[in-house]
Amino acid sequence: MANHENKQPESKAVSSNRSLERGLELLHAFGPGATLLGNGDLAERTGLPKATVSRLTRTLVAAGYLEHDSARRAYRLGLPVLSLAQALRSGSTVLKAAGPLIRDTAQKMHINVGIAGADREEMVYLESIRYNQRASLRTVVSGQRVPMELTSLGRAYLAMQPKAEFAVLMDAFERRGRSGWAGLAREIAQAVAAVHRNGFCVASWQPEVVALATPLVIPGHRLLVLNFSVRTAESQDSVVRELAAPLLRLRDEITVECARLED
Repeated sequence: MANHENKQPESKAVSSNRSLERGLELLHAFGPGATLLGNGDLAERTGLPKATVSRLTRTLVAAGYLEHDSARRAYRLGLPVLSLAQALRSGSTVLKAAGPLIRDTAQKMHINVGIAGADREEMVYLESIRYNQRASLRTVVSGQRVPMELTSLGRAYLAMQPKAEFAVLMDAFERRGRSGWAGLAREIAQAVAAVHRNGFCVASWQPEVVALATPLVIPGHRLLVLNFSVRTAESQDSVVRELAAPLLRLRDEITVECARLED
């Protein structure tokens, strides 16, 4: 696996404040299908003692990052979390550079175009423009998560990880206990090789959906991944022939535009 200047050595990060780290673990427990969680749920999801969870939830409620539903004796995320997420999006030079380009590409080519980054063992969309069959564009809400090991997005990200980080992630995927892990590991290895050979990889983890992805490596920014996807009955090879060159061209256009904005 190749080293690069934008790698995120999260698994080796040294914790400087244990209480802060644990509080962030509680916030991380919330997500799709987990919007209202009690102390017991949070303890189960994070592995923290219930007494610690209780102390941290009180602190997070006082700070506004959690809201307490007294009737249900549970918590939901507070408004400051949304404010932070919005600040991330509005402050991203990469998204400013990419926004008009990916919208124009989605509309002209009638495809879905997205940009995502990694959060632990998942990929999180920062932007996703979906082309509707009724000739209109629908923006999928940012923050949507997809599995790293199954998707072209995730595999393109894995291709850019140093060997040690790649091994940590592969171990985490294996521990999930998916059936057919040996075959899945081969698919990931093939995708990683394809990224180094061709600049992109392809995957089809949902019925009749083919997706291509390429790393978006921009100096001074975290590693992101750009992808195209289409719902089609055509063969994977046919989709690759049609979309590979435009995908790589869009990657380069975003890189150039980002550099222009930062001049």
